[in-house]
Order: sequence, then C-alpha cells, then structure tokens
Amino acid sequence: MTASTAATFTADDYRARMGRAARAAAEAGLAGLLVAPGPDLVWLTGYTPPAVTERLTLLVLAAGQDPVLVVPALEAPDAHRAAGASALTLRDWTDGKDPYAATAALLDASGRFGISDNAWALHLLALQQALPGSSYASLTEALPMLRAVKDAAELDLMAAAGAAADATFEEIRNVPFAGRRESEVAADLDRLLRGHGHEQVDFTIVASGPNGANPHHEAGERVIARGDMIVLDFGGLRDGYGSDTSRTVHVGEPTDEERRVHDLVREAQEAGFRAVRPGAACQDVDRAARRVIADAGYGEYFIHRTGHGIGVTTHEPPYMIEGEERPLVPGMCFSVEPGIYLPGRFGVRIEDIVTVTEDGGRRLNTTTRELVIVE
Repeated sequence: MTASTAATFTADDYRARMGRAARAAAEAGLAGLLVAPGPDLVWLTGYTPPAVTERLTLLVLAAGQDPVLVVPALEAPDAHRAAGASALTLRDWTDGKDPYAATAALLDASGRFGISDNAWALHLLALQQALPGSSYASLTEALPMLRAVKDAAELDLMAAAGAAADATFEEIRNVPFAGRRESEVAADLDRLLRGHGHEQVDFTIVASGPNGANPHHEAGERVIARGDMIVLDFGGLRDGYGSDTSRTVHVGEPTDEERRVHDLVREAQEAGFRAVRPGAACQDVDRAARRVIADAGYGEYFIHRTGHGIGVTTHEPPYMIEGEERPLVPGMCFSVEPGIYLPGRFGVRIEDIVTVTEDGGRRLNTTTRELVIVE
C-alpha cells in the first residue's frame, strides 16, 4: 500500500478492521485467523514487509484477544512504522530461534484457523507440525466477504482509481492504432495508467481482430490494421485500490455486423448494471446480462462470468456468476463485463466497475460505452 493510502487510514481504522475480522472468524466457527504478507495483511494492518522471504511474518487474530504480529527482528523497525502498528502487539523473533513454537504459543492447539490463501506451504506445514491437533481453511473459503464491503474512504479511493482508468481511455482513444503492434499500444496504456497515479499496472490487454475472441489475450506482436475490432482491458492499483475497465474500439468504420454485436454487448452490460440493487443475488447480475446475449442467439459466445469483486486486489470475491446466491450489500464493488467472442473473427467486451448503493448501483467508470472509432 502506498504512503498516500496509508495516510488515508488511521490506527483506529485498522483496529476496527482487525476486530471485525476476528469476530467474523468466531461467527464462522474458527479459532482465529492467520494472515501472511499480502493484500489481507495490508488491508488489516497497513503493513507491507520490505521483502517477501522465507522468514515467518504472520498476523494472529482471535476474538477476545489482542492482535499479534509475529515478525523477524530485522524487519521489526519497518513493522513499527506501519499505520496500524499501534493497534496491535509486535512479537519479533531472531534468526536461530523457532518462530513456529513462538507462534504456536498464541494459538489454540486444537483449533481450526483461517489462513491467507498466499501463505507459504513451508510455514503452514511447520505450524501443523508444531500443533498436530490444529486444522486450517483458506481465507477465501472461510471468509470470502472479509474485504467485500467498502467503507466511505475506500469507496473514494475506488472512485479515484476508476477516474484514472477513464482518463487513460480518453487519451488512448486518440493515439494511432493502425500500423502499430498490440504491444506498443499496451505500453501506451501502462504509461498512461502510471501517469494518472497508478503505482501498479496489473494488465493491459490489447486484443485486435481475431485475437479479440480470446478474453485474456496477451498483447503481442500482431500489427493492428484498418478494419480491426480491438478489445482494450486495463487496470491496476492506484493508492492501493483497484481499477479495471474494458472498452472495444474499431479502426475505421465497422461493418453492420460488428456494430450489431457491439450494441448487443452494450445492451447486456446495461441490463447487468440495472440488476444491481441491495438484496439481489450475485447471480441475478449474471443472469440479466447473459439473457440479453442468449436471446439474441449468441449465448455460446459469452464464455466467462459477468463480473468479479475488486478492492485491494483487482480480482476478489464476490463473483457475478450462476450459482452464487450471496446477496448484494451496499459498499460491494465489482465488475459488470459481458462479452461476445467469435472465434477467428473478433470479440467485444464492455466493462465498468460498479458499487452497490442503498437503492441500486453506481458506475465507477463513466466513459462512453458506444463503439469508438480510432485511427
């Protein structure tokens, strides 16, 4: 998390998050949470270790107990400077000592714990050896909605990230496309995102012509030509919070079919957005968008879920997909991004980040969803 983001949140904010997480763990039947370096640790404490090494760093949370951050002694000064440091107890360990024994002393020997998805197997196996009666579940499995509902300050950061991505699109639509490689346009996207405040760029998809039929096409050396439909999908982190938007542009005038398919995806995206409201199931958003495309005879060419959550990572729960009955709650943020992908020909995707409000939804991306003609 960047310094500007850390300044946005106080020790009290992190204390409240850790308390809420510990209570949620207890309500889920867990003895506590074990949080390794990664997005969960940053969100809960404001601390990013200076390097990811084999040395154990672990936040221990349990209801009714003060939070404890186990850190290597050589990194303790950095941990003390974290924005949330005063809301927890730091327990450092030195090389040559057993950090797992020290951590085990903080845990219920027979408890079941939620543990970060990205925790190293090295550390988990050592904890299991130290506490053979313990068991573990991934945080995504145990508490998938831990970070899903954003507070007002987080929503402001999400909106700023969305505005930066929008500004990037407004500039990229004016650069030359024809005669340039996809990778060159992708480099422009990276430069523009960073120029508009992103400290991290996660993806810059530029999928031209037949490459557009691959939703996760990596920008390559294909030379863009007149007559190409181009899917642009880009985003990353600005002040620690994510952006992700997709627009489809066309080099020169499109055919009637290309316009028709683009208009259909735009209609489906609008239908998905209008399905957003508190209490609706996540799958309702997927169903609304998918119905438009299926009814027009293109159902088999919409080959991915309609959306994914976003926050301190660009992909996280909740997911807008059939079978996900979890209700939408004000403060949730996720993408609405239907698409049609015609193999060997072209693809179309339109994506906005949407947040749930008290009476519906609000788009965090506001650039035109009409087909944009580029040169």
